Amino acid sequence: MSSPQPSLPSVSVAELAVIIAADPSTPVVDVRETDEYAAGHLPSAVSMPLSIVSVRHAELPRDRTVYVVCQAGGRSARACGWLAEQGYDVVNVEGGTGDWISAGHPVH
Repeated sequence: MSSPQPSLPSVSVAELAVIIAADPSTPVVDVRETDEYAAGHLPSAVSMPLSIVSVRHAELPRDRTVYVVCQAGGRSARACGWLAEQGYDVVNVEGGTGDWISAGHPVH
């Protein structure tokens, strides 16, 4: 996967919480490894480890903005860069699951 594009949009976990509250069906993809996902993830997040995003990306909606999260924001930025090159409307979640948990938001 290529490096992230510097112009990719991003949101904070606080902004994402507001977005999800307004529309619980908001697509969220967690690109951490499966064991990290199993240890705790955003309630609406779908697991798609970074190493297989290029294989499973067709599962993502092309008609909606997809929010991409990892632990701190690095892997999700890489995934966003690649997905944007494929034509997806993606937004990186800054601070990732770590900030989400620190802010007191629920995890599953």
